[in-house]
Amino acid sequence: METYVPKIYAVKIGSSTLTDERGGVRDGVLAELVDQIAALAKAGDKVVMVSSGAISCGLGLIPGKGRPTETVELQAASAVGQGRLFHRYYRLFADAGVTAAQVLLTSYDIEARRQYLNARNTLLKLLEWGIVPIINENDTTSPDEIRYGDNDFLAAQAAILVKADLLMLLTDTEGLYTNDPSADTNARLIDEITDWSLLDEIEAGGAGTTIGSGGMKSKIIAAEMATSANIEVVVAKGDRPGVITAIAAGEKAGTRFRPLKSSMSSFKLWLKYGRPSSGSIVVDEGAATAIKRRGKSLLPAGVTRVEGHFAAGEAVDVLFRKDGRRLIGKGISNFSSDELRRIKGMQSRQVMKLLPHGEEEVIHRDYFVLTD
Repeated sequence: METYVPKIYAVKIGSSTLTDERGGVRDGVLAELVDQIAALAKAGDKVVMVSSGAISCGLGLIPGKGRPTETVELQAASAVGQGRLFHRYYRLFADAGVTAAQVLLTSYDIEARRQYLNARNTLLKLLEWGIVPIINENDTTSPDEIRYGDNDFLAAQAAILVKADLLMLLTDTEGLYTNDPSADTNARLIDEITDWSLLDEIEAGGAGTTIGSGGMKSKIIAAEMATSANIEVVVAKGDRPGVITAIAAGEKAGTRFRPLKSSMSSFKLWLKYGRPSSGSIVVDEGAATAIKRRGKSLLPAGVTRVEGHFAAGEAVDVLFRKDGRRLIGKGISNFSSDELRRIKGMQSRQVMKLLPHGEEEVIHRDYFVLTD
């Protein structure tokens, strides 16, 4: 008799699935989704939830208020809605015999390596205890994520944190179409993405509904993030009956993104997707070739220009300009922008004379990731 190996699922539920246009919670939909997740948890699987909806839930309690555009109003609405939303989740999971935990993250928790590891350890411990973590961006203190894409990127990061087997992005459409189905009657639902070059031909569209801030474009980027970490992704309609159960069983539902063949370490995944760049370094053709083709470190001699202001230890973009500006990758700089402007174009022996306590490399290959 084969031993069942538990799987780890990450499930992201969008605002348009959870709430109606007036900000009211869709209790029937929410209850069914919780029942499906609870069933997976009680069967021995591990589930991490990422929930949008705090802002829209808050707006539902503020008379005559549509979705605001000012950051302070979005933060205030989130403060009103967050407790209301988690209370619903907690009671529904408790009724199903499962304990839920609220986890609020900020962009800093993903950007800073130590915070990133702390967040991962907390999530893994909750899963070990059989508890379902419910993650949301801490919108009241983190304005960047309010504009960032309805928690799609946060969901991908959460899936990477816990090394999930599968990420479900539940939204208000059936999946990814060849074109906008509301504008093109010939638009066709794509069942599976195995060739990412096909996405170049797809018009992904911009913002979603008036309630959510995401859209299909952010889901495609989130899918790229997760599949680069060998995590399968499914984008599907959140209020479809039994959708979570069907996806977990491998049944046809929405658009399935197969994992990309990648051996990228967790550190480089964090660097590529979790750490924003603080500036840019432009390199010459020789350095670009050495970095891309031969996996070499970046030396001061290959630097032609420094853009922006950054400190040593911060992430920077590495660019090459020939027929235009092209991003090669991202890395952790061993020098500040001021130091780098002094030593750009120099040979290593010259650098060591000018900065005796400096590093030989501008960016070591172990702290660099290709994005081209």
